Amino acid sequence: MADIRILDEKTIRISVGLEDALSMIREAESDLQRYAQEIVTIADKMPVFEYTSFCFYAYDSAALFEKMLGMDPRVYTSFSLDAPDAFFYALYGGMSALKSKAVALLKAA
Repeated sequence: MADIRILDEKTIRISVGLEDALSMIREAESDLQRYAQEIVTIADKMPVFEYTSFCFYAYDSAALFEKMLGMDPRVYTSFSLDAPDAFFYALYGGMSALKSKAVALLKAA
């Protein structure tokens, strides 16, 4: 489970691990219709960031991230994310595995 530390009224520090990536993948798979665009975006854009520096907010792809956190970190002026490479690689793999189903749903819509 993500560790969210509030440093002050404007700043939080978020730490996540492999289990958090797996949680995001399970959530995406459980509601492909809702997360289809986000799945495609994450799968397509993570390689641009060399997989381990991905910014969920750069592409409006943070719904899964926020679901895993249980909050919206944007209510703070500053937040940082500490995550092992395994978090990003697992997330990329999971989103890539779901991508073809997500693309089909988007085309059908």
